[in-house]
Amino acid sequence: MGLSFKVLGSLSAVLLVWGSPAVVPTSMTGGVVQGQTVEERKAEADRLLQQGIEQFRVSNFRGALQSWEQALEIYREIGNRKGEANSLGNLGLAYRNLGEYQQAIDYFQQSLTIFQEIGDRQGEGASLGNLGTAYDSLGEYQQAIDYYQQSLTIAREIGNRNGEGNSLMGLGNAYSSLGEYQQAIDYYQQSLTIARAIGDRSGEANSLMNLGNAYRNLGQYQQAIDYYQQSLTIFQEIGYREGEGNSLNNLGLAYRNLGQYQQAIDYYQQSLTIFQEIGNRAGEATTLSNLGKLLKQQNQPQLAIIFLKQSVNITETIRRDIRELDLNLQQSYTESIASRYRTLADLLLSQNRLLEAQQILDLLKIQELENYLSNVRGVEDQAEYLPPEQEINQKYQQLLDRAISIGQELAQLRQTLGQIPLNQQTREQKQRLTELYNQQKQLIRNFNQFTERPDVVALLQQLSPTAQEQIIQPGDLRDLSGNLDQIDPNAVLLYPLILEDRLELLLTAPNTAPIRRTVNVSRAELNQTILDFRQALTNPNSNPLPPAQKLYNWLIKPLENDLTAANAKTLIYSPDAQLRYIPLAALHDGEQWLIERLRVNNITAQSVDDWNTPDQEQLRILAGAFATGKYQFNVGERQFQFSGLPFAGKEVEVLAETVPNTQQVFDGEFNPSIIPQMDNFSVVHLATHAALVRGKPEESFILLGDGSRISLRDVEEDWQFNNIDLIVLSACQTGLGDNLGNGEEILGFGYLMQKAGARAAIASLWSVDDGGTQALMNAFYAALTQGMSKAEALRQAQMALITDDYTTIGGERGLVEVRARVRENVPDAVQSRLGHPYYWAPFILIGNGL
Repeated sequence: MGLSFKVLGSLSAVLLVWGSPAVVPTSMTGGVVQGQTVEERKAEADRLLQQGIEQFRVSNFRGALQSWEQALEIYREIGNRKGEANSLGNLGLAYRNLGEYQQAIDYFQQSLTIFQEIGDRQGEGASLGNLGTAYDSLGEYQQAIDYYQQSLTIAREIGNRNGEGNSLMGLGNAYSSLGEYQQAIDYYQQSLTIARAIGDRSGEANSLMNLGNAYRNLGQYQQAIDYYQQSLTIFQEIGYREGEGNSLNNLGLAYRNLGQYQQAIDYYQQSLTIFQEIGNRAGEATTLSNLGKLLKQQNQPQLAIIFLKQSVNITETIRRDIRELDLNLQQSYTESIASRYRTLADLLLSQNRLLEAQQILDLLKIQELENYLSNVRGVEDQAEYLPPEQEINQKYQQLLDRAISIGQELAQLRQTLGQIPLNQQTREQKQRLTELYNQQKQLIRNFNQFTERPDVVALLQQLSPTAQEQIIQPGDLRDLSGNLDQIDPNAVLLYPLILEDRLELLLTAPNTAPIRRTVNVSRAELNQTILDFRQALTNPNSNPLPPAQKLYNWLIKPLENDLTAANAKTLIYSPDAQLRYIPLAALHDGEQWLIERLRVNNITAQSVDDWNTPDQEQLRILAGAFATGKYQFNVGERQFQFSGLPFAGKEVEVLAETVPNTQQVFDGEFNPSIIPQMDNFSVVHLATHAALVRGKPEESFILLGDGSRISLRDVEEDWQFNNIDLIVLSACQTGLGDNLGNGEEILGFGYLMQKAGARAAIASLWSVDDGGTQALMNAFYAALTQGMSKAEALRQAQMALITDDYTTIGGERGLVEVRARVRENVPDAVQSRLGHPYYWAPFILIGNGL
């Protein structure tokens, strides 16, 4: 489904202008002239304010910024609070329309504060409405509704009809985004009635376009087109370029819905030209995405990929600009545009452009990390263009540049002639209007014929799947198949991608081309099976085999021949979305668990994992345990109650017996003072409670033995180490009810440990509190002392619990104390007390475990 534009407000309502600006000599344009009176300086600021409004009305947002910044400086110098607030609010509007939402919200908040302080109710209402539009743009619809309702209340109290119509329109937008289209239509009709009653042309056009969106979403496409055409006509008459671009894009969507693809492309290309012209990045990215999806529908995948790459790259620049915003707002925005990445990755896979698809999947993972954390570093933050794509881009941009030039002159001339009676227009003006109109029509024909040009056809042929093998990949697209041979010749990299109607598997083996396998399973069925498996895994009395075998058949069986051919011993696994909630090691082929065949090493994303630094030869361990005591506390809106873990104390004691060079700290001594000491050890083992909370890194924490807590935000901001090879959290858990998230909290934890300097981390997906953790951890460290890699040591420890055979790691069963549980109706494969994956499967290794 394409992305439509909703207009966020009537120009006359959202622009904060007051009074009639005084007429000032045109020479006074560059700052404050020495000797001016306060009245003269105010008049200059008023003129600049009005100048910015006129620039904004024709979508010259950068010019408006300059005018309003100058006005703001003067208002502040002369202590004019109302003028200051007006300028701040208008600056916010310009930044919002440029897609710089962080800046916009900051200015709107400053404007609101001043209006409230000086008791200006109209300004207060306008500022609240503007905040609503910003949160609406970020996908935070409930918060937007709250602001719109406050703005509507004020507008009705003071009889501000403009403000009332604008607030009603905002409410319609928010409810439309929530899928409540009839409610939205009611608000839009009220807004339209007000706009027509007070002669607000921009408000009328906005209401008409938003009505078109609502009817299009209801499948009434012809009615939507009628509304869009009406809005387009008005926007052209009043010279509002952004509104014109929005209407054109939406017309493209409606004609695409009707199957009239060429007409849709015409409108998209006109819309794209306008958004580039006025610097509207969000509009440009959305229209490029719509074009790419339509070209995909028309079976032009190579061209579709180019447009989708452009869309993703512009989206990346917008995401970089909002990194200082509240993380919930960043999440709302990125969730609204994540489909662009998946659509592009899907299309690249369908064309067997697997390395590029892998890069887009990495970008998607970095995006998900940024949703959960802040200050995430990624080596690659752009979709790379192949040389033929770069050439096609340049040729297409030349057409766009010419269209922008013609469009600007045509829009200005239309606006000028709109103010002159027909019989008073000069022959030269009429002639130039006809020339520009004809040139624009010719450009549209040129756009339509672009893909048929011999030079473009030749370049597109270079992008065909057969020609791909002869194209050298861009330098930043690291071919991991070569690196894998140096890392581990028996390691393969597995990237799954969950799509609505299927699962795509991408496998990279040393010195071979990437392999793609498609599995016909819907996202809904896959997610339900993941949830069933997770519930079975966390109950030691359950039978996990049915979902374990189902998932094996989807994730591993299609690759069995490929794994055999690669002589694979290690799976470097980059799970997608909900797959992060389950351990790959616990999949079952009907005869054995996957871990009995292969090591499993999870990674966050290829672009943030370090494989080049070797582990230290000597194990030096700092081991802390919360063994006794009880703590109760609130974090956010959640209440937690934790008791000491008796087996954690035993776990650490046995660890110290296994690895002599171990420093032990218990309970009260296990406190924040150990943090500066961590970098003196190669392994940090924390046998304590921890919680990874979905969507809340500041509420995710590690509990220390003295009752103090370290949040993931603290880890992100304060931890920095150089010598740690491994950090182990042996009793953490991820909260998961009946609804799956995308596993961002698990991805985020692994990333943060690596960002802090640790080469790898081990964490548990659920907490095992009856001695099973002790059993596995003791077996793990026994294996580690035998010189095994981290991944192999974890595998051997898991195997020891599965088989009840500890001889391979030099351990003795007598060291392990476990409370027996009676389990009924459990198959033979899980009859052993510790053989159930509840005990051995929760632990995942993230980072470099090779």
